Amino acid sequence: MKSRIAAGLVLAGISTIACAQSSVTLYGIVDTGIEYVTHANAAGDSVVRMPGVTGELPSRWGLRGTEALGGGMSAIFALESGFNMRNGTLNQGGRLFGRQAWVGVNSPYGALTFGRQYTMTFWALSDADLLGPDIYGGTASFDQYLPSSRSDNTVVYKGSYAGVTLGATWSFGRDSTGTGNSPGQGTCAGPTAGSGPTCREWSALLRYDRNGYGVAAAYDQQHGGPGAMASMFDGTPSFAFTNPDDTDVRMQLNGYGHIGPVRLGGGWIGRRVDTVSPATPNPHSNQYYLTASYNVTPAFIVDGGVYRIINSHDDTRGTIAALRSTYLLSKSTAVYLQGAYLWNSDKAAYTVSQGGGGTTPAPGAGQLGLMAGLRHSF
Repeated sequence: MKSRIAAGLVLAGISTIACAQSSVTLYGIVDTGIEYVTHANAAGDSVVRMPGVTGELPSRWGLRGTEALGGGMSAIFALESGFNMRNGTLNQGGRLFGRQAWVGVNSPYGALTFGRQYTMTFWALSDADLLGPDIYGGTASFDQYLPSSRSDNTVVYKGSYAGVTLGATWSFGRDSTGTGNSPGQGTCAGPTAGSGPTCREWSALLRYDRNGYGVAAAYDQQHGGPGAMASMFDGTPSFAFTNPDDTDVRMQLNGYGHIGPVRLGGGWIGRRVDTVSPATPNPHSNQYYLTASYNVTPAFIVDGGVYRIINSHDDTRGTIAALRSTYLLSKSTAVYLQGAYLWNSDKAAYTVSQGGGGTTPAPGAGQLGLMAGLRHSF
C-alpha cells in the first residue's frame, strides 16, 4: 500500500510539473457606446448610432498559450477573433480568427511564427500613437489599413536584444477573404504559380526602447494581384491594383517619451502607391501626428492628439484634433467620453469616425464626432 501511495504521489508531481510548463489563457475586450457624427453624408445630415468596429478599443476575444520545451525554447500560439458589438457578427471579413491565428516557437534569439499576423507597421506604431485604434484615432481615420495592418500566409520573426527590437514579416498572399485588412483593398490571395510577387507583402522593423523612451522605424510593402484595389480614404475612388509589379509602400519614423507626468508620442507616416498602368494614379501622402496622455489621478486619464495628412496628387488635406477622457471603475472596467473634429480641404472627404463606415462627408465638409462608451476587459 505504501509503495502504491508513493507511486501515486510521484505521478501527481509529474502531472503538476507538466501543467506548470504549459498554459492557455482566455482573454477579451467588450467595448461599445453611443456616437454622434455631423455631416455624415453628402447632404450634410448627422447620425446617432452604436458604432460597430471600435470604441476606445476594438472588441475581441482570444486564446493564447505557451508550452516550455526546454533549453529556453517554448511553443507559442494565438487565436483572436474580432466581433461587432452592434449586432454580434464577425469583423475582419467574416473570419473566425480574423485578428490573429498563428503558431510558432520562441527562443532566446527571438520568436518565429506562422499564420495570420500583424505586420511590422502595427508594432512600430503601437507606442507612438497613444490613441491607437480608437474610433477617433487620427492615423486610422486617414489610413484605415494602419490599425489593422495584418496579413494572411505570413512568416514573422521578432526578437529583442538589450533594448533593440528587430522584426520582419513575409506574406505569400496577404488577403484571401477581402476587406479583412482595410476597406477598399479588395482581395489578393496568392501565391500564383509562375509569379512570385503576386499578392506578396513584406515588412521590417527596427526600434529601440529604454527607460520609458523609444524610437522606431518601419517599412511595409504590398504587391498587387488579381482582385486587389487601393484606396487613399480621402473621398477619391478606389483604383485597380492588380499587376504584381504594382507596389503600395508605407514608411514610418516615430518616437515616444515623457516630460514629467505627461507621456508623449509622435511621428511621420509616408505612403507611396506606384502602379504599372499609365491609366492608374500613383498617389503619395505624408501624415504627421503628435499625441499626449496625462493621469490626472490613478483612475482618471486624459489623452488626445493632433493629426495632419497631405496628399498632393489628389490635392487633399485633412487635420484632426481629438480629446479623450477615461475613468477606471476597476482594473477591468472603464467609462469614457471622447470627441474629435476633422477639417477637410476643398477636395478632401476624409471621415473622422472609424465606427463601421457610413459617415463619409461631402468634399470640403468638416466633421464633429462625439462618443460616450463603456469598456470591460477579461
